[in-house]
Amino acid sequence: MSEAKTGAAENPLTDKIKALIGTSAERVEASPRWGIEREGLRLFTNAIMDPDPRYWDEEFARKTRFGGIVTPPIYCSYLSRKTPAGAEDPISRAFRENPESDGIGGVREGGDSGPGALPPVPTPLKRILNAGNEIELYQYPRLGDRIYSQARYADIKGHITKDGSPMLVITTETTYTNQDGDRLCILRASTIRR
Repeated sequence: MSEAKTGAAENPLTDKIKALIGTSAERVEASPRWGIEREGLRLFTNAIMDPDPRYWDEEFARKTRFGGIVTPPIYCSYLSRKTPAGAEDPISRAFRENPESDGIGGVREGGDSGPGALPPVPTPLKRILNAGNEIELYQYPRLGDRIYSQARYADIKGHITKDGSPMLVITTETTYTNQDGDRLCILRASTIRR
């Protein structure tokens, strides 16, 4: 196994981790319970405080180039995060398991294992930090759409910080499509593991 070295610390980007770059998860429905429905859209636009009438006013939206109500582009990524009634809240679980949690539960051994999950990154680095997000928009989702997602590891970089600590920057790219297979958007999310 070839591993780059910087000073006394080893670069955490091993051959096993490099082999994950480009790995894709299965395509899954991001909205298996709801799809895009008016009440969920209302709640979401209220939460993000976006009063754009394209998202709620049928008459106004019909006169736009979209021809009807559409959603904010980021709405696709929200659908898979909705917690069904009666299900355990993941943030409450994270704090119960670890009172010093970072709010997203840190990195669990074995990673996420549900449908559409990417394989875990084989690293002892457990602390996680958001390193940024970007969205590439192709078309706005519409009321009634069923949304599907497929994630892949777009890039993984290893670094040694100024204090000599190893660090990984993991960029995941998730492509969202509708029931017809039309690409809606690509969300790129980078995280730092330390």
